[in-house]
Amino acid sequence: MQTLAQRAGFLVRWDDADGQTHTVTPDVLRALLDAMGLRCDNAAQCRDSLAFLDSPASLSDDVQIVTRVGIPATLPALSLIAGRKRLAYRVHLETEGVVDGMTEVDPDSGASLLPPIDVAGYHRLELGNNVYSVIVAPPHAHRLPSDAREWGMSVPLYGLRQEGDGGLGHFGALADAASAIAEHGAQALAISPAHAMFSARPGQFSPYSPSNRQWYNVAHIDPAALCGEAEAQEAARRLRLVPGYAQRERQRLVNWPAASAARLQVLRHLYDLREHWLSAGQTSALKRFRRDGLDSLEAHARFEMLHQRLHSTHGDDWRRWPVGLRSPWAPQVERMAYEHADDVAFHVFLQWLALEGLQRAQGNARDAGMGIGLIADMAVGVDSTGSEAWADPGHLLRGVSLGAPPDLFNRAGQVWGLTTFSPWAMHQHGYRPFIATLRAALAFAGGVRIDHVLGLSRLWVCPDGAPAASGAYLRYPLDALLAIVALESSRHRALMVGEDLGTVPSDFRARVATQGVLGTDVLWFARSAPSPTQSKKTPAFLDPSQWRADAVATTSTHDLPTVVGWWTGRDIAWRARLASMSMDARLARRHRREDRTALWRAMSAAGVVNDSGRAAAPAASAEMTSDVASPPGRAPTTTPLDAIVSFVAQSPSPLVLLPIADAIGAKEADNLPGTTTEHPNWRRRLGAPVDVLLGTPDVASRIARFARVRAAAGRK
Repeated sequence: MQTLAQRAGFLVRWDDADGQTHTVTPDVLRALLDAMGLRCDNAAQCRDSLAFLDSPASLSDDVQIVTRVGIPATLPALSLIAGRKRLAYRVHLETEGVVDGMTEVDPDSGASLLPPIDVAGYHRLELGNNVYSVIVAPPHAHRLPSDAREWGMSVPLYGLRQEGDGGLGHFGALADAASAIAEHGAQALAISPAHAMFSARPGQFSPYSPSNRQWYNVAHIDPAALCGEAEAQEAARRLRLVPGYAQRERQRLVNWPAASAARLQVLRHLYDLREHWLSAGQTSALKRFRRDGLDSLEAHARFEMLHQRLHSTHGDDWRRWPVGLRSPWAPQVERMAYEHADDVAFHVFLQWLALEGLQRAQGNARDAGMGIGLIADMAVGVDSTGSEAWADPGHLLRGVSLGAPPDLFNRAGQVWGLTTFSPWAMHQHGYRPFIATLRAALAFAGGVRIDHVLGLSRLWVCPDGAPAASGAYLRYPLDALLAIVALESSRHRALMVGEDLGTVPSDFRARVATQGVLGTDVLWFARSAPSPTQSKKTPAFLDPSQWRADAVATTSTHDLPTVVGWWTGRDIAWRARLASMSMDARLARRHRREDRTALWRAMSAAGVVNDSGRAAAPAASAEMTSDVASPPGRAPTTTPLDAIVSFVAQSPSPLVLLPIADAIGAKEADNLPGTTTEHPNWRRRLGAPVDVLLGTPDVASRIARFARVRAAAGRK
């Protein structure tokens, strides 16, 4: 069984964050192989499964050959022409040109090499009686100039505020935020994932648990973008939604079920009156959008229609729907799509509006002077009960959940309840879904953050219902996926950022950096490795000059505490409050005091804290001032926010991202991993529109100093 598992891509042995080697148990391997449809209950079944993996029948006509410009490509074994020494080939270039040549064929095995192709693109190869797709990528992804020292901000879409928004951020507020942030000199604006969620399941709102990564979150549509603010508010009044709007707009947390349901009601009302709002040009654009969306868009719209009609009677999981409704092209689904054509068209209409809203925000960013603009976020997986799995289940892993093994960040490990592309299916059917997912993000952004980019190399998978420790790593075709990332990035001139935190293979970061994909350096983890004799001491924080030049630098992320929250131990307080999260709070607080001292010393050495023990920055608010007196070497009790922000700004990274939570000095984090309803994950709203927040004296001063330090870092 181990041989079968290794052939299927599983790592039978792996090293944890402490360097300890583990061997996956036979029971776990058996459960994982069964989930992939590879039977292994006995030796005969293992032999049959191995034979299937190695047989030509396991391949389809969509097999793609992936290579780089100027690099020969290994071709599939040509068993039908074994014995031939040379074979003519023809490459039909994507640009309509043709390349003819001869390839040498091994007379025994049929193995051969395709000579280098100097044109990047998606090409078609004719070789003998076979036709293959050939992906030829440039040497690396699009990069910023080597001397770039840009900065940007990151914001949660749902948390944006705008008058009349009904209590939930939308793309109109994002467009305004882009303009406001650009006025301060930012070149990028990173946002939370905008993937399609479930219109009929508004209680599921984590942006990292989407229904479909190839389409967009319609709950963030700004109705006023369609017909104007006055008409959108009139629609809300007619639907008797205004009192609820006003109540939710006063709240600090998003009421997702109420806010998203109300917004969809308004959008449906406006859709039914669309002849009053849509111009002839917009009507034509909507028709083109539906045509260009092909089967993927049609399938998602059909799923949304069916989910709305079936979730109350047949449940939320399409795998438990009647058999005739489990495929977008089943006869019964075709019939229902015809009978409810207007509902299907409504969901197409919503997708059109969503993409229009995101593109408008990107246009605002660029018009205001941002060189990069929006940076989209591509989630690592999808919900198995969503439209992506319903539309094309053969491309996704089944019976397993993605997660992370126990590590230094989470000793229990993590199970995310998500699935993603099967590497075996990629081998069988090409990389079309992966390409489509990238293009969905690149359709509106100047960059893409790839969540858990380690998944391009390996992913931790667990049998459904099993704990995180009962999993194994599944290998992915890293070189092929990086080649596709490089090709799409170059075509769109878009930056690629990989979130490379966690248990990272020793050579992974170097391989990814070579391909032009930036890593991610987070302040809390930017530490020196302790020597064996100092293993019990608090690791020192690295001087910013020692941070990676091939990574995006940031103070924190959505899964980690804010600067003020970290300094004041707010994250520790939350974990201590939750009985389900076992921890020694007293020990955690002691370690945090040691960490604060270590960071204060690093900031002193870096020059953002002066010799008198004061942070060399203008005064901020009383709670989080940076102008704090403290004896040299001893950290203050109040948060030296300006000093910390300036410390990170000194990184040699081509791009530093400042979360808006740290720009304004927020205490609470967006998400507390390991919780669902116990902590208000993905619900915190900003206190005011972005332009108002950034215009307050203390915040404006902090950002101005951050920008000056960043500019100075580029002159070193």
